[in-house]
Amino acid sequence: MRMHSPSLSELHAFAAAARLGSYSLAAQELYVTQGGISRAIARLEEHLGFALFERQGRRSVLTQAGREYLQAVEPAVHSIESASAAVRRRHFGPQLRLSVVPTLFSHWLIPRLPDFSRCHPGIVLSFAPYRRDDPLTAPEIDGWLRVGSEPWPPHVAADYVVGRDLVPICHPRDLQGPHALRSPQDVLARPLLFHTNYPGNWARWMAHLGLPGPCPAPAADFELVALLVQAVAAGMGVALVQRCLVEDDLAAGRVALALAAPVHIERGYFLCRPAGRQPSQGFGQFREWLLDQAAPHAVTGQDAVAPTPRSAD
Repeated sequence: MRMHSPSLSELHAFAAAARLGSYSLAAQELYVTQGGISRAIARLEEHLGFALFERQGRRSVLTQAGREYLQAVEPAVHSIESASAAVRRRHFGPQLRLSVVPTLFSHWLIPRLPDFSRCHPGIVLSFAPYRRDDPLTAPEIDGWLRVGSEPWPPHVAADYVVGRDLVPICHPRDLQGPHALRSPQDVLARPLLFHTNYPGNWARWMAHLGLPGPCPAPAADFELVALLVQAVAAGMGVALVQRCLVEDDLAAGRVALALAAPVHIERGYFLCRPAGRQPSQGFGQFREWLLDQAAPHAVTGQDAVAPTPRSAD
């Protein structure tokens, strides 16, 4: 009998790109290259005989046929993931299944996970795909690390972890010589690099420092923090990023703090779980370890939060 179903790798690539609206974000989630996502979707479109996506600006948007196909196959893909996770839990013993926003995962959490494994060798870590619109209720997932701000919905219990401090970063040579960055005005005179999803960050920084507007126009904008950091390291300009995401880059000297002038925002990364569900012992151990890891970066309730312009974000 001729097989009509495509491969699971193609379906995962399609579902992730459809959910996130971006091939690059789908690649981060699935830990493959953007080219790998593109090729998998191209194979799937060839197999099906119709286009699944169309480009609208920077985003990849589902066609009508793509939306119908997603509705048909996504429940099956999730069922296979859940069944596989359940079998692994029975086979390998205690397992902690988490869903983590890709940016925090790659820049902050992964370098720390060996320490968790040393502290809790009996817990097997398992990671579910990130879903931007996840209601945080899936029974097979113990916890979620998500970006957001308080208050959270009543059905979600959330602990702030890290990420509320934005810092300006520059190329290390920008701190040297007669034209070195020494003041906020010096920073604003350089090309400003923006995050596509948070265009109001520079306006917040200026408001926090009492600088008059308007905010200068962006020299360029980037969808991913990793690309922002690469652009700064290449000398394209200065950027505002969450400090927790550039610790390794600062330590390695790829970028530098343009000024010791952070701005604290209400948005950050939170460890979430369903409020009505009794957390597992493994989740409790992970929560305690995670908050201990984040303690040097924690922003207390006494810290000032920058004013939020109505047009921000």
